[in-house]
Amino acid sequence: MNPTEADWEQLNTPAGARGRSMLRLHGDSPHNLFIAVSHPDRQRMLILETDTSSYEQAAGDLGSLPRTGGLEMRFARVSRNSYELVAVLTSDELREVFTPLVSDIAGAVASAPDSLGAVRAAIDRFRRWQDLLKAVGEDGLGSEARRGLFGELLFLNEFVLPARGAHDAVLSWTGPQGADQDFQLPQLTVEVKCSSTRASSEITIANERQLDSTSAPNLLLALFVLDERRGGTGTSLNVLVEQARHRLLGPETRARFDDLLVNAGYFRHHRQRYDEPRYTVRDIRFWSVSGDFPRVVVSDLRPGVTSCRYRIHTTGLDQYRLQDKEVRSLIEDQQ
Repeated sequence: MNPTEADWEQLNTPAGARGRSMLRLHGDSPHNLFIAVSHPDRQRMLILETDTSSYEQAAGDLGSLPRTGGLEMRFARVSRNSYELVAVLTSDELREVFTPLVSDIAGAVASAPDSLGAVRAAIDRFRRWQDLLKAVGEDGLGSEARRGLFGELLFLNEFVLPARGAHDAVLSWTGPQGADQDFQLPQLTVEVKCSSTRASSEITIANERQLDSTSAPNLLLALFVLDERRGGTGTSLNVLVEQARHRLLGPETRARFDDLLVNAGYFRHHRQRYDEPRYTVRDIRFWSVSGDFPRVVVSDLRPGVTSCRYRIHTTGLDQYRLQDKEVRSLIEDQQ
């Protein structure tokens, strides 16, 4: 179960009440995990019950717990043999972030093998969100991150939604969750890149997994070449977000889409910053990543090398090119 705004509202009680209201998540998991609202201050929190041994080992191994503006994580002693690991929303400005953060942590905790693993998973995921908030900062997404999100939404709008429908399309969008590729369908994965017209002959590959097709029967590389400028007749990031949201029928699909936007660093309180610049698509290119396509994959790394970042030239790759209609056909054929 992923919490919704309605779940949080359900936990609110009449003014003057004290204590906290709780709702269990992932009832089939062996770990006791709850969302809660404290009273009378009505702070939202995620609570993981754990034992003293797991607390002591985690505290010793991991040191101080992460804390950032508006969010904090802490241990609370409940009894001689039990503790709680609590993630707390301390600023309403980050309310839109907290629900997807809770869903993300809860998903990682639910599948943890034991109590210590659950605690470590919760802390690791919280730190990932802390890194995201630091990367986004007070000024919102940087120019490269904006272009990247624009490209993923463009591919979602123009290629996946028409072929798969709203539910499957949003489910396939895995980039904001840190997956190796931006879109994952049953027999097809797609990595989406964006480039300005000044640098469209090179593509930067972030790591050795992005173009590794070991577990993907079909892996495509997509490139959207954009003209970026302030003003003009192009499309802003905000407009593209609303175009996608307008096509999503059903509250659950829209809620998942909004959570993915937050995962990508698109926060509503930064929205006014994304009316500019505007983007015009100059070219769309697709390649089938197979055979001798130039790339570095996990099996290429020598012992001691943990990751790599590299660039590929798009010239000389005509034998791997796919037309738009071929890509649409591949997406439609997924079962």
